[in-house]
Amino acid sequence: MPAMTAHRILVVDDEPDLVEVLCAALRYEGHQALGAATGVQAVRLARDWAPDAVVLDMMLPDLDGMAVLERIHAERPEVRVLFLTAKDALEDRIGALAAGGDDYVTKPFSLEEVVVRVRGLLRRAAPPAAPPPGALVLGDLVLVEAAREVSRAGTPIELSPTEFALLQYLMRHPRQVLSKAQLLDAVWSYDFGGQAHVVELYISYLRKKVDAGRAPMIHTVRGAGYLLRAAV
Repeated sequence: MPAMTAHRILVVDDEPDLVEVLCAALRYEGHQALGAATGVQAVRLARDWAPDAVVLDMMLPDLDGMAVLERIHAERPEVRVLFLTAKDALEDRIGALAAGGDDYVTKPFSLEEVVVRVRGLLRRAAPPAAPPPGALVLGDLVLVEAAREVSRAGTPIELSPTEFALLQYLMRHPRQVLSKAQLLDAVWSYDFGGQAHVVELYISYLRKKVDAGRAPMIHTVRGAGYLLRAAV
């Protein structure tokens, strides 16, 4: 699928046929792509052409890939780098990442894999989109009331209508301890009495969706209620 946004990608390898097919695949994605056969040429193009990402072979005829990366990052530290390496030893992979590389693929590889890895690098490098006007925002949690959409760190979260209403109320009262009675009245319009388990159940549902695998935002204040605050 062609890319939504065109980026400049520099492909560095001393195999001309490989450079040609990689550049063709990246152009099909909608990117601009240039090739370089040596480390010196790559450093010069990175300086003059200002690529957004570099697909960089570890083994070049003049400089090794880590030396090229160091020179590129000295002038353009924001450039994302995907290493191509014929070495699959753990120490080589760790070395590539420790040197400042963002990702790597080992030869032989498929064109699709390289394209997907480059797409991931560019997506992570892109600044997060600004939330729409009127959205409720707390840390990396965004709730768009009009569209009834929720996301955290840019990842959409699917909520049931009741889960949405509960999170919406919590986000309208950030950093406030809200009792079960308050939540029952606001979300379910229940008088408090024997319904505490409903709040507990839906708080657990929200935690599984909002906090799962992330720093927690929904906190229990023993004997008082629940608190929503930005993750630390």
